[in-house]
Amino acid sequence: MKTLRETIAWAEENKVAIGHFNFSDSNQLWAIFNAAREVNVPVVVGLSGGERNFFGVEQAVAMVHSLRDTYDFPIYINGDHTYKVEDVKHAIDAGFDSVIYDSTKDGHEHNVANTKECVEYARNCGRDVLIEAEMGNIGQSSSMWDEAPAAVDDDVLTDPEMLKRFVAETGVDLIAPAVGNLHGMSKDGRNPELNIDRIKVLREEGGIPMVLHGGSGISDADFKSAIEAGVCCVHINTEIRKAYQNGIKEFVNANPDEIAPYRFLKQGQDDMQEVVKKRLELFNGM
Repeated sequence: MKTLRETIAWAEENKVAIGHFNFSDSNQLWAIFNAAREVNVPVVVGLSGGERNFFGVEQAVAMVHSLRDTYDFPIYINGDHTYKVEDVKHAIDAGFDSVIYDSTKDGHEHNVANTKECVEYARNCGRDVLIEAEMGNIGQSSSMWDEAPAAVDDDVLTDPEMLKRFVAETGVDLIAPAVGNLHGMSKDGRNPELNIDRIKVLREEGGIPMVLHGGSGISDADFKSAIEAGVCCVHINTEIRKAYQNGIKEFVNANPDEIAPYRFLKQGQDDMQEVVKKRLELFNGM
């Protein structure tokens, strides 16, 4: 089976993107995994710090590896937004395939030094573990807004020259830039448009694979253009959380006396699976 690094190279070569979806419990993990198997494409599952605390770091790795080995299927696990170097190292030691070190709020020098430390630790861990960094301001919360901004100001977008220097100084494997994307999603389901020209320039200047965070609420047209411009992995969280929540609510409202979790959680899982499936089909040009 390909490593995550090899799978990312395959995605870039074929002008497709790997879907990255977060999970907080086993039902969500099954929703993502079943959708990926149905579409028959590789998938990355991620856990933020809060999700890891809830699920368990080693326990998440054990379940993902079990799915990978039992079904001989390319599912990879990523440590999403990780703010402390020791937490990055913990995820690597536990068996994560990749980890995002996010130090965008701590200043450039601090970000460079700590990202470099994470990269060096990954290189010496005995496995091929990828380190991703974020540059620019795309927010941190997977939340629903009453209304999204009409556009993102250019001054918060990732600067190509800074990105080029950062990659050279740290040796990071993947970069998540600010290109008009925002974490979270407006309640009407529409987010600002992406700056496709900036994506092209950043991919050329950075010279490493690019990841698009804050995918919930982005238009299908922008997704396609972003992938063509150089994005090889797309993060989705808010919209699948919403699908999971809505499915459970709908079932419980229709069946208020049902108390068996495997029954009322099932509709949430099924609704989430359908959203993941449609995203995977889009990202893979189907």
